[in-house]
Parts: sequence; C-alpha cells; structure tokens
Amino acid sequence: MLPAQPNQSLIDGLECLSALATARVPVGSRELARQLGLEPTRVNRLLKTLASLGIAQQTPTRQYVPGPGMHVLATQSLLGSGLMRHSLAPLESLRDLKLDVAMGVLWRDRVCYLYFASPGMPLALALGRVGLFPAVRSSIGLALLAREPVSHVRTLFPGEQVPEFAGKSFDALLTRLKKVQSTGYARVKQSESTTSLAVAIDNLPASVALSGNLLAFATSTLVRRLTDVA
Repeated sequence: MLPAQPNQSLIDGLECLSALATARVPVGSRELARQLGLEPTRVNRLLKTLASLGIAQQTPTRQYVPGPGMHVLATQSLLGSGLMRHSLAPLESLRDLKLDVAMGVLWRDRVCYLYFASPGMPLALALGRVGLFPAVRSSIGLALLAREPVSHVRTLFPGEQVPEFAGKSFDALLTRLKKVQSTGYARVKQSESTTSLAVAIDNLPASVALSGNLLAFATSTLVRRLTDVA
C-alpha cells in the first residue's frame, strides 16, 4: 500500500536496483529503461548514482552490473533479519524425506527463493540458486498470499483474469486462497510427477515447502513436518 505522498524518485531508484540485481547479463541504461517503462535519461541518472555509491558498477562497454555495495546490502539484510541464520538447521532436517526443500518470501506478485535444495545437493548450492517465480504458480506464493488482505491481493492482480494462475479469474484465485486459509497449507501440482506443498511461517513473511513426487507420503505427515519446521 503506497503512502499518501510516495517518494517517486526513491521508488524508481529501487526499481532500477531490483532490475539490475535480477539481470543475468550486463545491461545498459536504455535497455533497463525499456524494461521498466521509464524515461532513459532518468534511468541513466539513477544508475550513475547507484554506481557512485558502489551499489552498481559500470563495465568497459558502459553497461551496468551489480557492484560490491549490492552484495553488502544483501549480506547485511540477511544478518539483520536473522532469518537464514535460524532457518538452515530446521530446513536441513527435512532432507531425510528425499524431496526438494525450499524457503521463500513474497515480493509483490513473485516468490523469491532464499533456499532451494534438491536431494543430495550440498547446502552451499541451495542458497540463492532460483530466481523470481510467479506467486500464483507456487505453493509458497499461495501460502503467503493467503495471509494478505483481499484489498492488497487486488492491487497485485488488478485485472479480472490472472493469466499466470492457469488463465483463471481473480475470483477463482480468491477461492483458492480461502481454501489455503482453511486447511493451513497450499498445494500446487507442478507437473504429472511433481507436486509442491507449503506452510507459512508464523510472524514472518516467509514460507517453507516440499516438492517432488508426494504420492508416497500422506499429506498430513508432510504438513506436520512442515509445520514443525515453520
């Protein structure tokens, strides 16, 4: 929810910061402006400001990549929240199930996976390996959206149709979220052989999930394990 008098310069600067952080390759100011729907001169000025702070860094080809300051911000935020520090041991305790184990947070209409471990994967490779993913296609996303007021969900999905929700309507999404609220967990069939199951963490904007072939497990058993970890 925007305040009565939002600072548009700050909003645009954070949009540039977010887009730069998720870019897979160096990106120029004009390309970034096109992606964000902003005026190129404004984006160029914002990127130069971020570069002067060390948060962005300009390449010899005059494109931009994340600078050391962005990594400092990421590290400080993780240390400050304590989320990852307190989560790793409980998350690792789910590895005996031989399923994918994940933890993510909701960012607008996307899920950011802080941890995503496949069976047998070393812990170091499970951190920050998956990018942003549509919340309505994710059990973590649905578990977290179900905790939001309907008015906020409406701002995230203003149309009558929610294309990424299997092309269904906004009303169908609300019905799904009400079911998540009543059961305490979200379940999403990703493919013929893969289903994900998620439970939100109390008092934190995060959720934990299991995914894979869940047919060999009772749903109640997996929900209980997730709830204990959450």
